[in-house]
This record gives sequence, structure tokens and C-alpha cells, in this order.
Amino acid sequence: MNDSVLLAHGSGGKLSHELVERIFLPFLANAALNKLDDSAIFEASGRLAFTTDSYVVNPIFFPGGDIGRLAVCGTVNDLAMNGARPLHLSLSAIIEEGFLISELEQIVQSVKKATEEAEVSIIAGDTKVVDRGQADKLFLTTSGIGIIPPGVDISGANARAGDKVLLSGTIGDHGIAIMSQREGLRFSMTLESDCAPLNKLVSQMLQASSRVHCLRDPTRGGLATTLNELSQQSKVGIVVQETEIPVKEEVRAACELLGLDPLYVANEGKMVAIVDPADADKVLAKMKHHGYGRDAALIGEVTSQHPGKVVLKTKLGPSRIVDMLSGELLPRIC
Repeated sequence: MNDSVLLAHGSGGKLSHELVERIFLPFLANAALNKLDDSAIFEASGRLAFTTDSYVVNPIFFPGGDIGRLAVCGTVNDLAMNGARPLHLSLSAIIEEGFLISELEQIVQSVKKATEEAEVSIIAGDTKVVDRGQADKLFLTTSGIGIIPPGVDISGANARAGDKVLLSGTIGDHGIAIMSQREGLRFSMTLESDCAPLNKLVSQMLQASSRVHCLRDPTRGGLATTLNELSQQSKVGIVVQETEIPVKEEVRAACELLGLDPLYVANEGKMVAIVDPADADKVLAKMKHHGYGRDAALIGEVTSQHPGKVVLKTKLGPSRIVDMLSGELLPRIC
């Protein structure tokens, strides 16, 4: 086999089959995928959640992950944010001619590790190859399906006045890891992406309380945009305390250097949870007990005042409106 991807690898002929059989099947094999039929067949019952997303991150390898891990975690998390237990994913790859086979294999290995951690399987997929210059190395598209347990009703429209706002950990890690890699920035400690599957953390939170009203992962647009989305969907106001929002010192320093606000920087392994006040402490304790929630914090609450707006109480005392992100802060971040 060649050491780089050829246009013929996307022809549907011998080289296409060789690529699938050498790179994808050895790592992602399961009963549904191995049949190589035009669609996968599986059994499911109850309410289902379905999502799809595309990943165009630059660079495709970054501290703490790569485009393969990012694609799996992003899709798993989108399902988990509605309380669904992820079951199966599909994976489609658009590969630029000349992309190294060794790097493709490394990414598929990363996909495998992420699916094993999240306990999901890739049961369908597709591969296309485009001319040099028609794509930037590799684009991935994933879709996912999951089952919502009985009694779970989580939506961005469910926040109520008096609810507490929880955050699962430090913000800005992913975006700054990507930017530091692009710009060649070096810090005393390595900045790594927080890219992680959150479905098991969500499952533990739901064991602690049936009154988790909203979940959302603050990816593009960061925490500020996510809080605005929730306040507008639920037609409520949200008040957050700046002093309670966890930010790593390295991330804060990098943001100051780059002229960025951590509130708007992307995350790929964090979530916002809006929870009934009676259960907030229980849920927070459960989050802190999990590896992906050890830095969780109660950062604010929902109010009936100023519906559709987010107010930040600053370190210095005054309050200010925090709006949605306007424009493109960090392109090609996920």
C-alpha cells in the first residue's frame, strides 16, 4: 500500500476496499460494521436522540487530542446533553490526496480509544478522497444515536427561576490549546485540550437527581454564548459570578496575550448544568467525584429578571451584560 492517500483510494475499487480493510476495520470492527452493507441494522426501543456534526479543526493533531478523538467526543456529548445514553455512531472521512496513511491510521486508532472510553461503537461510515488543495488534509463527519431513559426531560427550554447554574470545570482549555499550537506559543506548563466524552458523567448526575433541567456543552462561542442560548430558549435571566468561574492560570495568561476573553473560548469536555436548587449540592458533589468534573463549580443562578439576558457580576463589584459571541473568534476550532 502507498504511504499516502491517492485519488484512487476514493474510487470505490480495489484501493478503496484496501483502505477500509487495512485502516478502518482492524480498529473499529464490530458485528454491524463488518458486514459492510449499505446501512447498519440494530435494535433499539424507547425515545431516541439523534445528532450529526462535522469536524474541520486545524491543526488536526493538538495537545490533548486530535480530530478523531474530537469527532467522537463531540457527537457523544451532543447526545449526552439531552440525557441520552449514546449507542452507535457513524464516521465519514473526506481525505485530501497526499494525506499520509500513517497519520490516518493514528487518527483511526484515536477514534477507537475514544469509542472504547465512551462505550459506543462505529457501525457505519464512508470515505471520500478529493484532489490536493480541495480540502485541508482531513475532514470528519459523525452522526450518533442514543436512548433517553424513562423520566428524563432535559432541554435548553427547561430552566426555571431559582435554578442553580453548575459548570463542570475550567473553561477555555480546548481553544487555547489549539491557538497555542497554531501560533507556536510556549508556556511553563503544557496547555492541553479538554476533549472528553461526558456521557458517563451525565449518567452519574442523573442518578443523583431527576431534576436536572438543562445541559449544554459550551463549544464554539464558549461559556458566554451557551448561557445566552439557554436564557433565550427558556425565556429567563441568568446571573453568574465571575469569581466562581474556574479558569487555569495558563489559559488566563494566554488569553491576555492573545487579546481573548476566556468566556468566549471553545471547550470540548465541559458542560453547563441548570439544576433545581434543592438538588444542586447533590449534583455538584457527584460531578466533583468524577474525573471530568473534579473542578466543577456553582457559578450562578436563574432569575425571572431580565429574561433572555446574561449578567456577569464582576470581580470588582459592578455587573455587566454578557452577550453572545459576535463574529468568528477562533476559526477552525472544532
